[in-house]
Amino acid sequence: MIPAIDSYAYHRFFGHHYPELETDPGHRMTVGELIDRVAALGAKGVMLESCFFPDFEDERLSVVKEKLDTLGLAKAWAWGHPRGLASGSDSQALEDLILHIDIARKLGADVMRICAGGRGTRPALWKDHRDALVPMLRHAATAAEEVGMVLAVENHIDLYADEMVELMEAVASPALGVCFDTANNLRMFEDPMEVARKLAPYTKTTHVKDIAAYKGDPKTFAFWPSVPLGQGLIDISEIIRLLKAEGYDGLLALEIDYLHPDYASEEAALADGLRKISRVLETL
Repeated sequence: MIPAIDSYAYHRFFGHHYPELETDPGHRMTVGELIDRVAALGAKGVMLESCFFPDFEDERLSVVKEKLDTLGLAKAWAWGHPRGLASGSDSQALEDLILHIDIARKLGADVMRICAGGRGTRPALWKDHRDALVPMLRHAATAAEEVGMVLAVENHIDLYADEMVELMEAVASPALGVCFDTANNLRMFEDPMEVARKLAPYTKTTHVKDIAAYKGDPKTFAFWPSVPLGQGLIDISEIIRLLKAEGYDGLLALEIDYLHPDYASEEAALADGLRKISRVLETL
């Protein structure tokens, strides 16, 4: 497994801070600067969020790929923040997803994280949700398989673990798996270890994240801020061991969405997380 960083950890520096929860740092970062920071922290891989790219021109993609290759960073591409396929209701988003398969290939990635939806797009009835998503995922997986790409659906606070498994079984494609976020389903009041056991067999890439209970309404995003690995409620060590037992060997991509107010620096939290991952991997 590869200690890595998801570029969303730097979202504030790309103008994506959460209003009333985070502050704008007052300056911006380029994708190239982000990659340099990832390498400087000692990560061996990076998941690049498409929403941070100003465009997808071939020249830009070539420069980014060359930098990644020069630094020896394993890579994954990430499409769909924040709403993705809008839980199966956005056909134009599906067209965009398929276009991004080629972008991922140009960057040298063979795994592409996708979002099926988000907390705000989830329909009231699972049957409606499933019936809308399955045809889209089948279509996308067929397109990905034709070019050797693997799509990984994130559990994006929109799908319970059993629902994700049902989607995987319904599509049943080698080109479709899971981007397993270690913390998101706790925000849906599911046991993180039970979620890990269910999703590990389908995992193609990861968001390794720890969260803690903070204050306010547990049904809100604000209640569950990210914290450095080992400081929250997620047993990251056991989850990594479980992934290893399932034969997973891809990115362990650290993600910070909204950092707990007690921790001032994303980079300090990322550095702590990389050390934690390295210690766990040394024991395997």
